[in-house]
Amino acid sequence: MSDNKTPRVLISDKMSPLAEAKFKERGIDVDYKPGMSKEELLACIGEYNGLAIRSSTRPDAEIMKAAKNLKVIGRAGIGVDNVDLTAASGAGVIVMNTPFGNSITTAEHAITMMLALARQIPAADKSTHEGKWEKSRFMGVEVTGKTFGVIGCGNIGGNAAVRAKGLQMKVVAADPFLSQERADDLGIEKVELDELYARADFISLHTPKTDKTDGMINADAFAKMKDGVYVINCARGGLIVEADLKAALESGKVAGAGLDVFESEPAKDNELFGMENVLCTPHLGASTLEAQENVALQVAEQLSDYLLTGAITNAINFPSISAEEAPKLKPYVTLADQLGLFVGQLVQSGLKSVHIEYAGEISDLNTKALTSAALAGVLRPMLNDINMISAPVLAKDRGIDVEVTTRGQKGAFETYMRIEVATDTGSKRTVAGTVFADGKPRIIQIKGIDMEAKLGPHMLYTINHDKPGYIGALGDILAGADLNIATFHLGRNKDKGEAIALIKLDSEVPDDITKQVRDLEQVKYATRLSF
Repeated sequence: MSDNKTPRVLISDKMSPLAEAKFKERGIDVDYKPGMSKEELLACIGEYNGLAIRSSTRPDAEIMKAAKNLKVIGRAGIGVDNVDLTAASGAGVIVMNTPFGNSITTAEHAITMMLALARQIPAADKSTHEGKWEKSRFMGVEVTGKTFGVIGCGNIGGNAAVRAKGLQMKVVAADPFLSQERADDLGIEKVELDELYARADFISLHTPKTDKTDGMINADAFAKMKDGVYVINCARGGLIVEADLKAALESGKVAGAGLDVFESEPAKDNELFGMENVLCTPHLGASTLEAQENVALQVAEQLSDYLLTGAITNAINFPSISAEEAPKLKPYVTLADQLGLFVGQLVQSGLKSVHIEYAGEISDLNTKALTSAALAGVLRPMLNDINMISAPVLAKDRGIDVEVTTRGQKGAFETYMRIEVATDTGSKRTVAGTVFADGKPRIIQIKGIDMEAKLGPHMLYTINHDKPGYIGALGDILAGADLNIATFHLGRNKDKGEAIALIKLDSEVPDDITKQVRDLEQVKYATRLSF
């Protein structure tokens, strides 16, 4: 954090006591207030730097607006669909989840549901408790030798696949991010989604809910599946269109369904309830003692690391930064922001592209984070309400082409970064900089012209013809306006060619003074800059 105050964290959902204990152990002030109403959260959220949640708290745009000091949200679990990521990113709030803490227990729950469906365990249990002995009624199916289809083969899906293989099932997986190497390591077959539908006897969903996956298991998908297929969803509600599932169950297309998640939760009234071939549980995928303790500890560690050291782990809306690299990265983040802001203030028409080059030692750092910082700087003059987290998204939304290249050391400096922006009118602006041994950023090149300069709050930048008399004329204008020069840096591309000047002043240059500078005979371009 930027000041010396002790960070404050609010735990607003029920969570293992280990989370609160871990925060205190790390020196974080923590309040445990589960079950708060939205109004109560709105009233107090401005006091906190971190928010630890599960699925009940729903940080939306209204809460983000009230969270003036919030820096990070930590979700104890994998799903973050209860968080308004757009609003959080716009507010500069890191959103983290804990993807590994409940991967085993959720995978086990999916396999348990598959076996319970295959042998009709719930209905047989109920019948037997009622004193009936309906042995012939409950004819099950074996899973051995059957095909288990995994949709989404990340941590949880991969664990489910391994367990299905342990039951001597054939496993096929559909996941655009699954590499062939990873599939080979798991001993499973990577297939396209339609092939999975056609081959699988049991289908288990383990994909996040996105615009592309919302309602993906619908009437069209069911039509492509085997007759008598079993479907299990322990991932996110809404992946299955429940009305279409009901129709498929009633027609016999689907022999049974195991649902741990629903379109609307808490699910106290649902059209699938009461169907004999539907097994339902109340979002229990992560509900084991081990999982609850794991995700509680993990979220507390992650939030503490970020608030105390700047380390970012498992962030949904920003690149990860380790605790070891955070201190080393900090001056380069400042450099990236300043270089981006420099060229961003020179752009007078729509941005078409941003090209960022990293050379030397900087290319071995976390360039994703540096690119985010650079984009934030570039876009800030046009979009005041922007930050490192929202910048990449906003650049993409506006169709700005972002290109990044890395290379070894070249030239006089051991390491540097260069930013070039192109506008829709065809003009280009370039600037390069580095970090010196004192940890301070420096400009080392503008428009391909070498120049070493520090940036400050009040600056004047000019492009002029390299002719005698310019410096004196410029000095007269500034002196006449009682503007004191702190530093004055010059550079040129050739003798009596084009020259540039970068002047740091003790106070802001008024508009009328900037105009006077522009009106000088030698001046081609002049603008004031602020950093």
